[in-house]
Amino acid sequence: MRTYKAVLRDNQIEWLENPPERASTAQVYVTFLEESDSVSPSNRGRLMAEILAELAQRGTFAEIPDPVAWQRELRSERVLPDREA
Repeated sequence: MRTYKAVLRDNQIEWLENPPERASTAQVYVTFLEESDSVSPSNRGRLMAEILAELAQRGTFAEIPDPVAWQRELRSERVLPDREA
């Protein structure tokens, strides 16, 4: 099996590099790769700050009186890998 880079647009395959050398039809397997992150690394911090500010403005976590205690409680409930519960 060989791998060729391509993009699927609608129902058409657009080869990104040299296409396979086949004149007739061929059976293929298509693997969808994870979408690349559309946010550039330089903008991630700014975007995260904006999202956190929006959460704070909405009072999303206002019902949690002690965030540190809440987080400790969450962590104590999960089973850790390779450890008995």
